Amino acid sequence: MARWRWRSLVILIYVVIGLYVAWVYHYITPGILKDIAEALLAVFLWFLVLLGVDLHIGG
Repeated sequence: MARWRWRSLVILIYVVIGLYVAWVYHYITPGILKDIAEALLAVFLWFLVLLGVDLHIGG
């Protein structure tokens, strides 16, 4: 069990550092984050999209 936790922690740290580096070198921008957030809202709230609810963030 402890081995699994250490492996998960290392993977989490690796991903967090990767996200930070991508942000610093402008591979991840606020525009991309907005698009991803809108896509995730549409995926998880698909029934609202079918009812005509606009899930676009900020306009």
